[in-house]
Amino acid sequence: MLFKKPDDIKSSEITDENLILNRRNIIRGAVLAATTTATGFLYRRLARPSSKKPAEASAKSNTSGRLITAEGEAANDYEEITNYNNFYEFSTNKERVAIAASDFITRPWTVEISGLAHKPKTFDLEEILKIAPLEDRVYRLRCVEAWSMVIPWLGFPLSSLLDQVQPMADAKFVKFVTLLDPMRMPNQQGDVLPWPYVEGLRMDEAMHPLTILATGLYGKMLPGQNGAPLRLVVPWKYGFKSIKSIVQIILTKDQPKTTWSEVVPEYYGFYSNVNPNVSQTRWSQATERRIGEFGRRDTKMFNGYGEQVAYLYKGMDLTINY
Repeated sequence: MLFKKPDDIKSSEITDENLILNRRNIIRGAVLAATTTATGFLYRRLARPSSKKPAEASAKSNTSGRLITAEGEAANDYEEITNYNNFYEFSTNKERVAIAASDFITRPWTVEISGLAHKPKTFDLEEILKIAPLEDRVYRLRCVEAWSMVIPWLGFPLSSLLDQVQPMADAKFVKFVTLLDPMRMPNQQGDVLPWPYVEGLRMDEAMHPLTILATGLYGKMLPGQNGAPLRLVVPWKYGFKSIKSIVQIILTKDQPKTTWSEVVPEYYGFYSNVNPNVSQTRWSQATERRIGEFGRRDTKMFNGYGEQVAYLYKGMDLTINY
């Protein structure tokens, strides 16, 4: 999983080409059943050959058939990933989110990109999916409650979408907004958080090649409980930074106010980089529980992606800028 640009992915982490084509067919078939309009767009989008170099070797798997990372970590299985979720718009109970989101409708869907952009635009989801080839990215997910997973995402670099609107030179931050629809997201009818959910990144974080917009996992279309149809994935940050069901992206000069850092600033800072040396009063970040495993494991600085991202924070005190 250690790479510095999209073409520099280790062969051990790249899924076999046949598997990728099979996954594309799964997604293509799901879309065919969803809507005639989407079919035309997505069939052409997903059938387009990727510009990426062929993998030198297929992804490794363990005896259970799970994908494993270059460090030998097995990906969590599909049932674990889709049945233990933080998504407060549906439920605060991690094991009930999947039930509450089972009928979540994600067509039609648009994403408005505005603010400091030369070409602001509202994109239809099918248009977004044509912008860049989908890639398989096996990333660790580390949540601030000290649990973690390894997830095989399907997505594309966020930078590919931002490039379409041509950010202005004074755009220093990117603000993301989740759908606000209490009828479709029933827990928004309550006041557990101020809605809609808002997150943000510095522009250099947003444009980093590790930062992706995920549209699926395990080769299947992204389920509602995992942030369908489009979610941010920033693997070196705590999971709450990876905002789900995005409908708005705003390029700004100033650091945006974000939901959790406004509600509980002593726990949730703007940067929220995985840091085992910054503890909360309720739990330590030094260790984590991998879902599906017994015991605990040591937490890695930047969730193990320090080689790729540590330079972004050179000179910053990450016990203060947490």
